[in-house]
Amino acid sequence: MENAELIEIVDREGRLLADAAAEAGVDAPVPTCPDWRVRDLLSHIGRVHGWAARFVAEGLTEPVRPTVEGAPDDAELVSWYREVHGRLVDVLTHADPEVKCFTFLPSESPLAFWVRRQAHETAIHRIDAESARGGGFSPFTPEFAADGVDELLAGFHSLDRSRVRTDTPRTLRVRTTDQGAVWTMRLSQDAPRTERHGEGAADCEFSGPAGDLYLALWNRLPISALTTEGDEKLAELWREHSGI
Repeated sequence: MENAELIEIVDREGRLLADAAAEAGVDAPVPTCPDWRVRDLLSHIGRVHGWAARFVAEGLTEPVRPTVEGAPDDAELVSWYREVHGRLVDVLTHADPEVKCFTFLPSESPLAFWVRRQAHETAIHRIDAESARGGGFSPFTPEFAADGVDELLAGFHSLDRSRVRTDTPRTLRVRTTDQGAVWTMRLSQDAPRTERHGEGAADCEFSGPAGDLYLALWNRLPISALTTEGDEKLAELWREHSGI
């Protein structure tokens, strides 16, 4: 997906997040993140937005931790989040396409990395805000949802910190039913290797519309929302160990 399109998604998803948070109230529990209330969600995503914006705006080439500064009182928390989110959108919109800065997943450019990362960070946490508000979730396009699955499988779960591992080699396939995207994950005692194809046999396959795959694999819907064929132990492995 192009940077401009993803920046529009960052903008839209943040606005939806703020609106849902305001409707829910900052003390509402967040069912998709059981240890959180809306105030925790807003504080987290606001700090992440500020952290991401610093890398791009300041051209930071070494990792830094998110700034630990107190979020405002409950009465001002939603408006604070709107301001922080607006600054992020502005930084991404006006950034030099050739900016050099720190990233932590492979990407065609640092700006492309941060635009994509913040689009999915905001989108998944918008789901959290809507779960606190109640009612249905706003939809994603299949293309964007498939991109989020790709970032998760080929990006985050390629890192050493992934706990999706097996004692003996196993193969997990993930297939969209509405978008044409397929991934094959090679599981072992090492970090998973993800290939963007559906060739060869698989021990287990998850399939479903891209939007359902996106939310289930990011643990915002139960894995049972997907069609699972093959070894149920791999579905159990995902439920228990895939959290990022």
